Amino acid sequence: MTFKTTCAAAVLAAVAAASAASIASAAPKLVAGTLTCYGQGSVGAIIGSKQALNCSFNPAGPGRNARYSARISRVGVDIGVTGQSTMIWTVLASTDRLPRGALNGNFAGVSADASIVIGGGGNALVGGSNRSIVLQPVSLKGQTGLNLAIGVAELSLRQR
Repeated sequence: MTFKTTCAAAVLAAVAAASAASIASAAPKLVAGTLTCYGQGSVGAIIGSKQALNCSFNPAGPGRNARYSARISRVGVDIGVTGQSTMIWTVLASTDRLPRGALNGNFAGVSADASIVIGGGGNALVGGSNRSIVLQPVSLKGQTGLNLAIGVAELSLRQR
């Protein structure tokens, strides 16, 4: 697979991921804040991968930042090794004032990443209490390594 084909596949999958998150919830959503997660890297196991993350939720309205421990698991094509990564999501909910621990739970959706030395990707995820919260990519995920990953992702968040 050429570099251009790999990048094109990642961009198309990221656009599909963002579209899936928009369709996933018909109720109007407000920007509740931003969730930023940092990972140390992972090794793709051909049909999937897992990565531990440290996350911080920055509310859009009044309130203090909250720290979360997270694990992202991917099922699908996942080949290669990645280094450090940063993922940023806009948190959409029915209110812009989420209670403490509101992001605790599991989120699922579509995911795509590609990198040759440097690269990116996107993960559009829906979950939380009654699947009422959407994590929509703010921008492409930044990562280093040699990797191609397209599939279904699950993110588990627990407030620390």
